[in-house]
Amino acid sequence: MKARVYRVGLTGGVASGKSTVAGLFAARGAEVIDTDRIAREIVAPGRPALAELARALGSAILDRNGALDRAGLRRRIFADAAARSTVERILHPAILAELERQSRAAGGPYQLLVIPLLVEKNLAARVDRVLVVDCPPEQQVERLVRRDGETRESALAMLAAQASREARLAAADDVLSNDGTPEALAARVGELDRRYREIAAQA
Repeated sequence: MKARVYRVGLTGGVASGKSTVAGLFAARGAEVIDTDRIAREIVAPGRPALAELARALGSAILDRNGALDRAGLRRRIFADAAARSTVERILHPAILAELERQSRAAGGPYQLLVIPLLVEKNLAARVDRVLVVDCPPEQQVERLVRRDGETRESALAMLAAQASREARLAAADDVLSNDGTPEALAARVGELDRRYREIAAQA
């Protein structure tokens, strides 16, 4: 039986820069598996999970073409704990099953598993090491307002619905600060990439 590849779980709060960091690791040859991408795939039009979501939450979660209104659903689940629980009950088992399937098939020197809810859902046991992308909450709010068109109030509600910054940092083996320049971020990713390759080779 093939040994499982060393796995680093990448997490962080909303708008902390997880996708940017994952892209920098991918550019260095790391095998990146992103649960956000998996989540988009399993709710594509015609997939069973989308139909189940629409039955549970109503057709208002769909756009005029019958696809999932992701921005609208995100606002709803951050504002409505019951809706968030429903979405998680429907999607999370399917996402985690697909994550494991892709991980087994992927190989690589090591794998970076992007799991935004790693802390909230106590998923650290699924990985060998936890990397947290961190930035000040005010920076997250500014990014949500500028990038996604959220109001300040809705952005603050999104932060409040997630694990606290302190809880994420407490779960971290490594912390990647994303409050500086793109060049500094890329340099730090380079350092971590070399470190993870060394650790994985010895594991």
